[in-house]
Amino acid sequence: MSTLPEITKDTKQHMQKAVDSTKRELATIRSGKATTSLLDTIRVDAYGQQMPLNQVASVSAPEPRLLTVQPWDKTLIPAVEKAILTADLGLNPANDGTLIRIPLPPLTEERRLELVKVVHKLAEEGRISVRHHRQEALGAIKKVEHVSDDDKRRGEKDIQKVHDEAIEQIDHIVKAKEAEIMEV
Repeated sequence: MSTLPEITKDTKQHMQKAVDSTKRELATIRSGKATTSLLDTIRVDAYGQQMPLNQVASVSAPEPRLLTVQPWDKTLIPAVEKAILTADLGLNPANDGTLIRIPLPPLTEERRLELVKVVHKLAEEGRISVRHHRQEALGAIKKVEHVSDDDKRRGEKDIQKVHDEAIEQIDHIVKAKEAEIMEV
């Protein structure tokens, strides 16, 4: 049986993980600037298995509208190029035999609005996860035995406070990402 402080601590950790996960998901969404996290979700067919791109190549953003990928093993260039093309990010890689250059086309207004919708969808998934952890914690608090009703209410208030802080963090992340996407 858990104690009230343990429930609060566990819930806080779970909610922070949900916030961090949302932050990582939003980092992979393309904004106007080149960022190496844009390619974080890409997996390359290398050495007979699917491997994350950053484990087979170095990724950098030398210019605001250009990403470069340099595979450590030159024989992987075609596989890396194919993985980028099939990732459905709207990117067209070009290789020169040793380096893959990925120019980022400017975003249209329509595409920016679509990306904002995706950002809001991902943020809502994060919020749902946070609310789910709150519900679990409130259920666990109700089951704790040998604790006064006042302590249970205090525990519920603590959980609500942690919940509100996590939702606020997600909202802040979304606002920043939305501003980044809409920036021309």
